Amino acid sequence: MSEAAQVQLVGAGPGPVDLMTLRAVRAVESAQALLYDALIGDEAIALAPPGCVRIQTGKRAGKPSMHQDEINRLMLRLARKGLRVVRLKGGDPSVFGRVGEESAFLREHGVSVEVVPGVTAACAAAAQFGFPLTHRGEARRVVFTTARLEAGTLSGDWSAAGDPEATLAVYMGGEVAQALCERMIAAGRAPRTPAVAVEQAGGANARIYHGTLETLGDRLSSQGGPVVIVVGEVAAQARELAVDVAQETFARAALTA
Repeated sequence: MSEAAQVQLVGAGPGPVDLMTLRAVRAVESAQALLYDALIGDEAIALAPPGCVRIQTGKRAGKPSMHQDEINRLMLRLARKGLRVVRLKGGDPSVFGRVGEESAFLREHGVSVEVVPGVTAACAAAAQFGFPLTHRGEARRVVFTTARLEAGTLSGDWSAAGDPEATLAVYMGGEVAQALCERMIAAGRAPRTPAVAVEQAGGANARIYHGTLETLGDRLSSQGGPVVIVVGEVAAQARELAVDVAQETFARAALTA
């Protein structure tokens, strides 16, 4: 095995290439083997140089994908060949990106690991639609979680969902939104607590659904892309349309010139 065997676990952010970090872009540009998830956009994949081995691993909820142990073994095999291996993940690798499992496996087999952070979907949604995740006097904490059904009910402990000073960012919750909202109300959250769901956060086709815990579930029946649900008083500040950051920056510059 090459003494320099290394894998980079890289966050691609929420989609657009200009929301990738410089280190993430440079990692992909120098990759000799690129293993990417299903939600990674074509522009990010195109950053890889000619001759780079490109392998889609899947990893989208409810869709066909490689098993995690297959991905682990594939990364190990490519690294042992001396290739510069980049595992490209949507969002941030440390937020529901299995970075802990993959890092532990590779290190146990003598491969060094570098983690390159990225913009996670909840942060992208907040920036794009103009609301904060924390706010003095309203939201002192942020909880990142996922939601899935087991035997028709939400799995896991949702007691923390009743905290009125917490913002909850729920990943992969679009298909279980109704059950999710009901569970939060049962945990003690007020039914009229503001809530938004953002589909394809950070992307050009991002879409926001406004509501409360009482109403949001009924408004998500037509969503088709990846969704992050944000619950808490901060959600009341969300705009109807996405913020065009570049346009607003230009406008401010023109006013102060």
